Amino acid sequence: MTIRRRLVLLSAVAVAMAIAIASAAVYVLVRSGLRAEVDTALRQSQNKAYVVGAGAPSPDELLGPLPGKKVDEVVRVALPSAKFGDATGIAQLVTRKGSVVASVSGGSPLPTSDLGSVPAIGKAALSDRHVKGVHLRMLNTRLPSGEVLMVARPLTEVDRTLRSLLWVLLAVTLGGIALAAGLGVLVARGTLRPLRRMTASAEQVAATQDLSHRLPEGGRDEIDRLGASFNQMLSALEASREAQRQLVADASHELRTPLTSVRTNVELLARAPDLPGPERERIVTSVGSQIQELAVLVGDLVDLARPNGIDPEEIVEDVRLDLVVADAVEAIRDHAPGHAFAVDAQPCTVSASRPRLHRAVRNLLDNAVKWSPPGAAVEVVVGDGEVTVRDHGPGIADEDLPHVFDRFYRAPAARRLPGSGLGLAIVRQVAEAYGGTVVAERAETGGARLRLRLSPTS
Repeated sequence: MTIRRRLVLLSAVAVAMAIAIASAAVYVLVRSGLRAEVDTALRQSQNKAYVVGAGAPSPDELLGPLPGKKVDEVVRVALPSAKFGDATGIAQLVTRKGSVVASVSGGSPLPTSDLGSVPAIGKAALSDRHVKGVHLRMLNTRLPSGEVLMVARPLTEVDRTLRSLLWVLLAVTLGGIALAAGLGVLVARGTLRPLRRMTASAEQVAATQDLSHRLPEGGRDEIDRLGASFNQMLSALEASREAQRQLVADASHELRTPLTSVRTNVELLARAPDLPGPERERIVTSVGSQIQELAVLVGDLVDLARPNGIDPEEIVEDVRLDLVVADAVEAIRDHAPGHAFAVDAQPCTVSASRPRLHRAVRNLLDNAVKWSPPGAAVEVVVGDGEVTVRDHGPGIADEDLPHVFDRFYRAPAARRLPGSGLGLAIVRQVAEAYGGTVVAERAETGGARLRLRLSPTS
């Protein structure tokens, strides 16, 4: 079932339930009111009943004791004449011996089967009875003399009114349901219009692969917020696709040079098996160096291709940042014997993968060694979850600062130096993977300063 049909159905059901409850309440209130009026009329009639005929007591005597009075067969019970518009009622008197004194108006006698349930003297009992197809409301009262006075009024008009009311309420309920369904269709159509546009946009993107398509924005309701989230998702996908396309293009460019060089040297070795030993050794050394460069480049590409730069199998734990920096400095000294390192490290702990963090720090140090002149010290400061590495090289140009950590970005001055342009990109990826940041800035007295900051755990 579609969302539109569900909305229409739910709105119709909700309105139907509300109308049904309201109709039931109206019916009960009207029925109670009408029957209460009948009950009041019965009590008033009972107070005004009197006996006519030979030996009949007066109206005042009827509701009081009847000492020494006889009620013979020709005595009848009468009610006052009804006013215009009142329903006609009848009265009946049952003596202590069980004889019935019928109504002066004649008609069918009232049933006497439940006289045993009539309460004590002065009390009244109300009940419903059907006599020859006529629905009656009866009031039975035991008189002080022991007789039972029975007064009844027909409920024909009440029942007719209630039946008419029931049909009216049923028609109102059905009409309300139909109206709710119609309004539900209109409301669903208006409410789901943004969803239909969103669905059409999603289908268009799926069909054309055009991630530049956007939904109109401007509202503040839930659907508009969903549309804004959809646009953000498209923007993220578009940026991801562009980054992927750029990564493939840059990787192919970077791989082409070392692969071409390796292939050339290998072909030279194959065509010239009689090369002198020193020349052959030089070519083999060059091939080994280029293969090592390819291995590093491929490893960097694999790291950058992982979501958030995190290997699912790596262990994230509390790591002493100062010890990681010390290990990285010791490792890089073997490759940079002409550079000194001035390290000022304070103990601090961060949450990260130790191998990934070691690689990021190593890349910062490699970058500093690359730009520092021979004999110049690389300054390293560690504390409060932050590693600051400063070199004394030419510094970073203003136009290069925003792109220092981009993949494969190499400043014009760096293109003559070894490297693939992925080292600092990996540093940023590691920082973002563990909730940190990395920034590059020019030092006050020359050179560049790079800061890697993670949230300290202690």
